[in-house]
Amino acid sequence: MNIGIVCYASVGGSGVVASELARCLAGRGHKTHVISSETPFRLRGPDAGIRFHRVDTPGYPLFREPQYLLALANRLVQVSRAHHLDIIHAHYAIPHAAAAYLARQILSASAVTRVPRTITTLHGTDVTILGADPSYRETVAFCIDQSDAVTAVSASLRDDTRREMPVKSAIEVIPNFLDCAFHRRAPDPTLRARLCPAGEKLVVHISNLRPVKQVDAVVKIFALIREQLPARLAIVGEGPDWGKAEELVREFGLSPHVEMIGETQDIVGLLSEADLFLLPSLQESFGLSALEAMACGVPVVASRVGGLPEVVVDGETGYLHPSDAIDSMAESAVRLLSDAALHARMSAEAARLAVERFSADRVVPRYEELYQRAIAAGRPSAPRIDTFT
Repeated sequence: MNIGIVCYASVGGSGVVASELARCLAGRGHKTHVISSETPFRLRGPDAGIRFHRVDTPGYPLFREPQYLLALANRLVQVSRAHHLDIIHAHYAIPHAAAAYLARQILSASAVTRVPRTITTLHGTDVTILGADPSYRETVAFCIDQSDAVTAVSASLRDDTRREMPVKSAIEVIPNFLDCAFHRRAPDPTLRARLCPAGEKLVVHISNLRPVKQVDAVVKIFALIREQLPARLAIVGEGPDWGKAEELVREFGLSPHVEMIGETQDIVGLLSEADLFLLPSLQESFGLSALEAMACGVPVVASRVGGLPEVVVDGETGYLHPSDAIDSMAESAVRLLSDAALHARMSAEAARLAVERFSADRVVPRYEELYQRAIAAGRPSAPRIDTFT
C-alpha cells in the first residue's frame, strides 16, 4: 500500500507513535510518506522506505496567524496525486482530520481516479481539551466522522470521546506500541557511573513538561524518596514547566542529585539504566513513556488516570495512585527501590507485558487490517473486541 501519515513533529506521544508506525510499515514493504511541518523527532536520520514531505506555511500580513490547516490540506492533495496514496492516516484530530477531509473533497472533485481512504487516530488532548471546547467541538466531530475509520489509543480515550463530543463513528481501540526488539540494552557502566557516581538508585521522569505532567509532583516525590535512601533523578524533556522544575529543585536543595537532561534521542539507553519511572500526571490518554520504561524492564509509579491503568498493572508492573497522592507514590517508590526481590519481579513482569500486549508485531498488523478494510469497503466492518482492556 501507499500510505500517507500526518502527524505533529513534536516529541509527544502522537509524533512518536506515528513515526514508529511509519518505520514499521516501511519495514513490512509498504511505501510510507510522512507529512508534517518538520521532520518528526524520531525520524531524524536515514530511514529506508520512508519519504518525508514538508508542509510550508507562508505568512501574510492580512492574517494574524499562519494558515497551517489550508497548507496541510494542499500538501496532502499534492502528495496524493504524485504518489497515488491509498491511505491518509491522520494522527490527532486537530487539525489533521480536517485537513484530510478537505484533501479528499478536493481530490474527489478533480480528475484523480484514486481518492485515498482516511483514518483518524485520536491521541488525547485533541479530544479531552481542544475537542471538548465549545469553540471546536462540532467542527472537529464532523471531520472525525468523515473518516473511513477512527481509532483511539486506549479504551479510556474512546469513552472520553463519546462523552465529550458528538462523534457518531465507531471507534476502534488500537493501543500505542513499541518495537520491543530495540528495548532493554545491556548495562552501560560508563553511563551509569555518570548518572549515579555514588551507586545511588536512578529515578527517571520523561515528558514534554507541560502542567498536566505535574513535574512539581515529580520533584516532591523524589525529595521524599531521598529522605529514605540515596537516589538520583533524571528529568528528560523540554516544555513550559522546565523553569518551574529547576526552581523547585533548588528550593528543595536537590540540585546535586537532579539532572535536567532536556530532549534526547537515546531514551532506551537512559531507561536501560533506570531503577524506577515516575509519571504522576493529571491525565494520560495512554502513557507511552510508561510503556517505554516497562519495555526496558523499569517498574512504574504513576497516577491512576485515563489510559494508564490499561498500561501499568497495579501491584504487578508498578503502582498506581490518585494523581494528588504524593506521599503514597513516594512510599511505593521507596518500597520498590529498597526490596530487591520485589523490584526484580516487577521488572521482569513489566518487560514481559510490554512485549505481550504492546509490541509492534502485535499492533501494526491491526493497522494494516484496518487499512485493507477501509480500502475494500469504504467503511470498516464492526471493530473487533479488545482483549487487553
